[in-house]
Amino acid sequence: MGVFSRIFNGLHKTKKSLEQKFDGVFENVKITDDFYEEIECILLSSDLGSKTTEKIIQELKDKVRKEKLKYTIDCKKALKEIMINILENNLEKNSFPVVFLVVGVNGVGKTTTIGKLAKQYTNLNKKVIIAAADTFRAAASEQLNVWAERAKVQIVKSSTGADPASVVFDAINSFKAKKADVLIIDTAGRLHNKKGLMLELEKISKIVKREIPEADYKKIIVLDATTGQNALEQVKSFDEAVGLSGIIITKLDGTAKGGVVFAIANEYNLPIMKIGVGESVDDLLDFNAKEFVDSIL
Repeated sequence: MGVFSRIFNGLHKTKKSLEQKFDGVFENVKITDDFYEEIECILLSSDLGSKTTEKIIQELKDKVRKEKLKYTIDCKKALKEIMINILENNLEKNSFPVVFLVVGVNGVGKTTTIGKLAKQYTNLNKKVIIAAADTFRAAASEQLNVWAERAKVQIVKSSTGADPASVVFDAINSFKAKKADVLIIDTAGRLHNKKGLMLELEKISKIVKREIPEADYKKIIVLDATTGQNALEQVKSFDEAVGLSGIIITKLDGTAKGGVVFAIANEYNLPIMKIGVGESVDDLLDFNAKEFVDSIL
């Protein structure tokens, strides 16, 4: 199955929901204020949020005026172009060696995502090391260990309660000794003590920059699409804590409100790196704005 087909199938719920809502909107009738109101309601109900919805409606009005569009049937292409443009702030390609600091609250699929990411790079014949720096939860390193075995990569871990920065330091030593290409660092997902988390992440970042300054260092947040607008608050908190480089969105196959992707991209101007559209190890896909929009519209 091709990448587009997997995105299309994975976004079935969002696509079906939008198709039902847009049914009858793009017809061969004249554009009126009611048409814009209908589009606005659909976008809001699909979790795009008020800021992003306002931006899209205003840009659609501007396009209609500039291109002298008269009928609603001509607006679908214009709407797609606007939505693609919002999402096309893509990450630069990784250079090697690369370090991923992976953050996100518990339950978003962070551990699974790290495992899938490791497997993707081993498939590309890259040498990968995982640092189990979430020492707050005993289950975190156990789950990562399972994924490390599946991906056939080395994992560096310590006991529950150990200093996360010391785990990262040990992992970096292994990384350098083995001349590895990819280091993926798991981190604690708690937000109830934001100050403590911020200090922890800052300490880890200092070690990475000091010990492997030549590495392409990316700080990635994993978000659960089913949490909707709450995902925006998570981006805000972790961006303040560590200064994010990009986003991976999981569980897009489990929601009819995939529109939150647009809200995140628009409000935080952060590139979406990958999307999760299923449970399989191969269901973590490189994000493509055009294919994403084509899949839901």
